[in-house]
Amino acid sequence: MKYISITLLLLAFISCKNDTKEDQAHDELPLVVIDEKLESFEQVLPFDTVYPISEMDLNKTKQVVIKRQTLIDKQDDTKELEGLVRQKTFKKDEDLYLIDYKYPYLNESLKKSYHNFNEYLEESYMDIAGVEAGILEDKEMFCDTLSINRFREQRLVDYKIFNLNEAHLSVLFYKENYYSGSLHPSYSFDCLNFDLNRSVFMNYEDFFNEGSEEEMVDIVNEALLVKINSGGMHYDCWEISFENFFEYKDNFVVDDLKVEYYFDDCVICPSYTGTFSVEIPLVKLLPVLKKYESNPLYL
Repeated sequence: MKYISITLLLLAFISCKNDTKEDQAHDELPLVVIDEKLESFEQVLPFDTVYPISEMDLNKTKQVVIKRQTLIDKQDDTKELEGLVRQKTFKKDEDLYLIDYKYPYLNESLKKSYHNFNEYLEESYMDIAGVEAGILEDKEMFCDTLSINRFREQRLVDYKIFNLNEAHLSVLFYKENYYSGSLHPSYSFDCLNFDLNRSVFMNYEDFFNEGSEEEMVDIVNEALLVKINSGGMHYDCWEISFENFFEYKDNFVVDDLKVEYYFDDCVICPSYTGTFSVEIPLVKLLPVLKKYESNPLYL
């Protein structure tokens, strides 16, 4: 028993020494102090605390800031559409989460059938109750409420709106999702195309030939390869698969010069680098463009 006790004491001593070394190694990591004055970092790391972060993670976070700012600075047609489009907001600020949505609302006094657009956004697309329920369900998995409050989840939605002509609107919704314990937010996108004359939403088959998805994948990947080969922030990006494109085939906005496809994080590029979108000039789309009068890209 004497020897067993001595052995146990030695093991405990060695374990303590190892724990001390690990603590010291952890303390050597550079710390990023989240300062409220640093707006860019506050947005990407929304926790009011000192957060241990490696140099590699810091560089990735900086690139996320750059990607996000590029999206925010993107020019749209909001000012030109002031009479037609109004902005609505929904905000719910709770201890466990923040939901902050901005979305467009068409002026129904100009045309009653614009109610189709507004009803879809408010009742189907936004789904505030579903978002809230999902967050609370995730929170039930944790028993440490202090940890939950410290890492408050956030769901933010904003948009850009584009006016191809008097008969067509394109809306890009970008969602920032801040999950508990994540170093930076994840981004997802939804694009809607709306025919103002008929008051209906339009999809891939309204613009492009039916069954042209494989050809479109080649066109998208050709544009992607140009970006990848240019270097810069696109060093870890990759071509899109047919399966992924098929899932996102309706996720584009249009203007009189190009179609721009948007993809969520990790579909064509990792979250920390690359791009969210691929621009394709209309001239490149002539082989797959539907040649109907109802197609706003064909007129």
